[in-house]
Amino acid sequence: MRQPLGERVRDSVRLRTLDAKDRLSGRADRLVPPRRLDFVGHSDFVATGDEFLGHFIEHGGLQPHHAVLDIGCGIGRMARPLSGYLDADGAYEGFDVNREGIGWCRRRYARHKSFHFQVADLYNRRYNPLGPFKAIDYRFPFEDERFDFAIMTSVLTHLLEDEAEHYISEAARVLKPGGRAFTTFFLLEAESRALIGSGRSGLDFLEPEAHVSVLSDDVPEEAVAYDEGWVYERVGTHGLRVLEPIHPGTWSGRDEGASFQDIVVLEKAP
Repeated sequence: MRQPLGERVRDSVRLRTLDAKDRLSGRADRLVPPRRLDFVGHSDFVATGDEFLGHFIEHGGLQPHHAVLDIGCGIGRMARPLSGYLDADGAYEGFDVNREGIGWCRRRYARHKSFHFQVADLYNRRYNPLGPFKAIDYRFPFEDERFDFAIMTSVLTHLLEDEAEHYISEAARVLKPGGRAFTTFFLLEAESRALIGSGRSGLDFLEPEAHVSVLSDDVPEEAVAYDEGWVYERVGTHGLRVLEPIHPGTWSGRDEGASFQDIVVLEKAP
């Protein structure tokens, strides 16, 4: 639901003031978007990007020379830390439904010649309501076996079953043999289901015993959870395997976790 006009105006003025203070104090970073861009998200842009670069390296095996695909790249949350990590042999491609975010990235990364951003003209209720194509029909705009490393953070958690499987299949197609996909999920398994049932989880999925469950029937793409067995089965169908261990997140109410969502690294058969 959109905020009332008065609240939106006050928020815009407040965020623009904070951005101006950053510029005057010298704290502004040209690869950090202004706060007023409402699709940046609620977590700290820099801290989250830096956190995930660590996960990419530690859990995913990312190397500086890798060719990286950022699926649902947004406004460059993962691109910013990667721009300082990938070397001259590395490369980055990102795509997203948000035209404003892609346009901002194209301008700000113009000096990074190995970084490229594309618009995916897909229907999205919030970011691209006039998009003519559906995620289930979208072919990633890259040739087979191009990338060493694919990123899907907070992507599969917003896709319904057929769309999620399609994105997994497309990631498999564009990965080189031995390449890896770094994904995040809300995984349904014994412990997370027990925590949801106890009321400790901040995400009360409607049917946690099902193989796929949503938070809201009205807006199902708000958050989607998948049974762990579903993930093993479906990724295997497309020539991928789950690299164990899976790294549980704190979303379900666990006291500790690698991140908020569950981290699942997939590897394409050599």
